[in-house]
Amino acid sequence: MPENTRSPLALAALATVAIRGLDVIATRPPRQPGTDFDVVGVMDAERRRWIVRAPRTAAAGAALEGEVALLEVLGREVDGGALRFQVPRPGGFAPLPEGGRAMVYRELPGTPVQVGSLQPGPGLAARLGRALASVHELDPGLVADAGLPTYDAESYRQRRLTEVDEAARTGHVPAGLLRRWEHALENVALWRFGATPVHGDLAAEHVLVEDGDVAAILDWSEARVADPADDLSWLFAEAGDEALESILEAYALARTESTDDHLGDRALLAGELALARWLMHGVRARDGQIIDDAIAMLGQLEVDLAGATPIGHVEPVVEPVGAAEDYAEVYVEDDPDGADDPTTDGVRDQRASTGGATQSIPGDDSDTAELRAAELRADELRVPDYQRRAVPRGHDDTPTVQLPPQSPEEN
Repeated sequence: MPENTRSPLALAALATVAIRGLDVIATRPPRQPGTDFDVVGVMDAERRRWIVRAPRTAAAGAALEGEVALLEVLGREVDGGALRFQVPRPGGFAPLPEGGRAMVYRELPGTPVQVGSLQPGPGLAARLGRALASVHELDPGLVADAGLPTYDAESYRQRRLTEVDEAARTGHVPAGLLRRWEHALENVALWRFGATPVHGDLAAEHVLVEDGDVAAILDWSEARVADPADDLSWLFAEAGDEALESILEAYALARTESTDDHLGDRALLAGELALARWLMHGVRARDGQIIDDAIAMLGQLEVDLAGATPIGHVEPVVEPVGAAEDYAEVYVEDDPDGADDPTTDGVRDQRASTGGATQSIPGDDSDTAELRAAELRADELRVPDYQRRAVPRGHDDTPTVQLPPQSPEEN
């Protein structure tokens, strides 16, 4: 069990200590109870609403101190326009008997985003993508200066490997999941990214929306410089395919970094590894209920992923039969006299573009017949888009590449 828990009335009393003259007249439960913090909402005599957050453990207390330092920096970024949503602004602090302190801040407007209800297009989905991109565009030095953890791509991959090893030692992680995760973590091609500032613990209750826009992002105690995919994992798990496409498109357009081909793969992995971290939270807290909950979810995840494509797997590209260059070479050899003829050059170009040779037409050996044959051949060929990929989400086992059946002409 957590080391310390406090009732709403005890938290309200902390608010009156943190802010001199505050007259609390009502309390209400928080939107989403946390596991590391006791949180409550209070209303004062002037009808203003406040949030009280008190750490339950020493580790949570240390995280709160880092968050307080970061919130000061983020507040300046909001005021300067780099961030177009609000963040908590600490209004006061109250010391705790066991050490550390509780933070009190004004409640921010908005309601938790309903990810499953997001619609594709330029509305809230796109604005959410741009909001996340603005966080990842911040200077990493701002986070480092606040004393929060900083990782590069390789050190973060090693951190993830350590997390998997720790979870494996409990004996509660199915072998199939361990193989899947280890395969993704050992594929270094997936882990070539530029580390950015990340929130680190995004979920629907931490993102408040109002009037069709992102109004505020809360609870920055897990912020760090790390993998930007971490802040997208919840969206891959909960958003519809078309809405996710809108989020990712707006996100990519708002980033100055080059395209990260494996951002989605790592986001998918991060969502799965969240269950392993939940298990380890229960183990460290010696909370049997959390452990049982994590074991059940891990078992269901293994069932859901049965037969799924490995994370980061890409089907090999199948080349069409007969490369265009081969046809061009054969044509030049068969018709050396026409090599410099602009008319025959046009036929050669059409052959190269269609991947096939011209067909002879009985009784007509003119250049026009050659061109007609090349055009007919071009109409017959339908080269599939071998690079088409489905947008991964959740635990979907849809192959990343779909190849249409070959026509007889392609065999």
